[in-house]
Amino acid sequence: MQETLLPLLAAFAGYLIGSLSFAVLVSRAMGLSDPRSYGSGNPGATNVLRSGNKAAAMLTLMFDALKGYLPVLAVLVWGPRLGLGEGTAAMVGLAAFLGHLWPVFFRFKGGKGVATAAGVIFALNPLLGVATLATWLIIAGFSRYSSLAAIVSAAFAPMYQLLIWEAGPTALALIIMGLLLVWRHQANIQKLLAGTESKLGQKAAAPHVKPTKTRKKA
Repeated sequence: MQETLLPLLAAFAGYLIGSLSFAVLVSRAMGLSDPRSYGSGNPGATNVLRSGNKAAAMLTLMFDALKGYLPVLAVLVWGPRLGLGEGTAAMVGLAAFLGHLWPVFFRFKGGKGVATAAGVIFALNPLLGVATLATWLIIAGFSRYSSLAAIVSAAFAPMYQLLIWEAGPTALALIIMGLLLVWRHQANIQKLLAGTESKLGQKAAAPHVKPTKTRKKA
C-alpha cells in the first residue's frame, strides 16, 4: 500500500507546485498587467517579456523552471531512502508540467510549459538538458521565434534520450511532455505558417479602445 501511495503523493505535490503561475504572481508583485490580458494571453516568460519588463520575464522564466527542477531533484536526492526511484522522479516531473498547463490555483488555465519542461529535463538528465537548451538557442537565435524553438526542442528532447541514453520512465515522460508542448503551440504553428507570429522581444500591441459615441444635441 505504502509503495503505491508514496509515488502518488509525490506526484500530487509536484502538481501543486507546478500549479503556481509565476507569470501572474511576478506580474502582480511588480505592478504589471496580468499577462493573460495582452499579447498571446499566455502566462509565460515570453509573453511577460512583451510587457517590456525584462526583469519580470527573467524572474518568471527562473521560477517556472525551478518549479519543474526542484520537485524532481527532491525525489532523486531523498527518494531512494523511501524506495522512490527514476520512475517516481519522472512522474513527479510530468505532474509539475501538467500543473503548469492546468493549474488548480488559476482555474486550470495555464501556460505552455516550456520553462517548466526545461527544469524537469535538467533534473532528470543534466546532459540532455544542455543538449535541449542548445537546440532551443540555435533555433531561437536564427529564427527569433521562441515558439518555433520550443516546438523543435520538444521534438528533439525525447529523440536525444532514446538515441544517446535509453528508453524508460524518463523517455516516456519526455514523449508525453513533447506531444503536449506541440499541442499547446497549435495557435503559434498557424501564425508561423501565416507569417504573423511575434518574434522574441517584440512588445505586445496596445489594446484597441473603441471610441465612445457622443450624443448629438437636439
